[in-house]
Amino acid sequence: MPNNSPLYSLKSLAIPALMITGLSACGGDSDSSGEGYVTLYNASPNAPAIFLTIDEDLDDDGTDYFEQTYNGVSFGQIGGDKLVETNTYTMELAWQSDDSIARDDLTKVYESALTVSSDEIKFVVLTQDITDPQILTFDIPVIDDEDDTDDDLFNMRVLNIHQTVATVDVYLSKSDETFNEATLISQAAYGQLSENVKYDQDDYVFYITANGSSDVLYTSDEINYSFASQYVMVVRDNTGVGASPFIIDRISSASAIEYANDGAQAKLTIFNGIEQHDLLENYAGSVDIHIDGFNEQADFSKLTQGQFSESIITDRGDYSLELTIPGTEEFLLKNHLVTLDENIDRTVFFYLNEENVDHDGDGDVDENGDGIVDEVEVTINSLVVDNSVHQGIYEHGVNIINFVDDEDFSTVNFYFVRSDEIIDTAANKRSVDFGEPQDILLLNNTYTIYAVAKRDSSDILLISQELVIDEDSKEQFLILEEDASSASGYKVTLADQAQ
Repeated sequence: MPNNSPLYSLKSLAIPALMITGLSACGGDSDSSGEGYVTLYNASPNAPAIFLTIDEDLDDDGTDYFEQTYNGVSFGQIGGDKLVETNTYTMELAWQSDDSIARDDLTKVYESALTVSSDEIKFVVLTQDITDPQILTFDIPVIDDEDDTDDDLFNMRVLNIHQTVATVDVYLSKSDETFNEATLISQAAYGQLSENVKYDQDDYVFYITANGSSDVLYTSDEINYSFASQYVMVVRDNTGVGASPFIIDRISSASAIEYANDGAQAKLTIFNGIEQHDLLENYAGSVDIHIDGFNEQADFSKLTQGQFSESIITDRGDYSLELTIPGTEEFLLKNHLVTLDENIDRTVFFYLNEENVDHDGDGDVDENGDGIVDEVEVTINSLVVDNSVHQGIYEHGVNIINFVDDEDFSTVNFYFVRSDEIIDTAANKRSVDFGEPQDILLLNNTYTIYAVAKRDSSDILLISQELVIDEDSKEQFLILEEDASSASGYKVTLADQAQ
């Protein structure tokens, strides 16, 4: 559900003045008393998390002066409003290029003077390519909504930072209306924040067209406004799989909620992680996959264990998946529900789960005491993962999936070891349970991956493999499986998340 928290609690924002800066200093006189706010919004699609530092005196490291570095803000997110005393500060924007997040260890991408005035918000927007970023800074006075005694209005403005469409027309209608009834609320030129306008609290739909056109290029889902608060609606590039070039972020005090084009399509990929098993007599390591009911022609034919299917683009919605022995009507799995949200790229992993049968529920699966489990049963399970569409160049995410469920262990420790580290000193590591993925974010480097498990009281190395992460890398899947044909008995599959 959308986050309806106010942008500035019990306050709204007006825009009598607008300031846009590139890589130049912010001007203005310092107010000698009071407090104001600084808010950072990261809208650079290939940027890592950006750290904001506010420093009262750049040349003095003493404790008498204000200096604060705030937590990193990821792409499409907002850092929340930071309350500081009115003054002129040095503002730095930087990213974490090493293990440390200390200010001196961050890599700076921008520095400027920043004047904070009483009851004013400095709204700082980082946009464009992170290698040559553009910084937009808006002066937004804070006002009280004393005239709205019933608290039945909300405040809204529009900001266009789409990188290729210089000016767009933004329309608004009630949720029970259409574009025919919509009102033009902003002809939004790039980098300009519209005037503040008050609207009745209700459910609304946004529409975007090219400037002067009536052809709708974007329609939002229904968006609820139920607080007497301030929102900034940001038009930016769509980095998802839908056909519309636009996304709208609704920014409130501490979050940015993304709204894709209503009815946008989704992408689906399948991974066959199903092991062969005696209880699956006719399964020889490949499956046919049917979407929304069995058809003579499978949507994915003879998908081999350890392989990804091709990706398909389809309408958003709820789908049933059926798995069959190739070329037959023998089902391994029927009516398996998968939901595809709009603008989402998803991968469905199918895998085998073996469980010991305890018919009487007493916890004893070896009733005759011969040291052998009396009965096992197998099920085919699925794991649905949203593939990352992050376009980062300095760091990349790895989604680690463990499909090894040994009788002695079901958790595997993954170590990502750099050239100056060993396993014991590795800064990057994850413990991954069977069928429970874990994400890790890695800076560009060359890593040796070690998959280690514990058998009895001893650590055992299952497999090791090299991983190179550089500016051209994509977000990765790292999949650990058993493999009887390999020397170690295991294999690691590395694959791009965007197939």
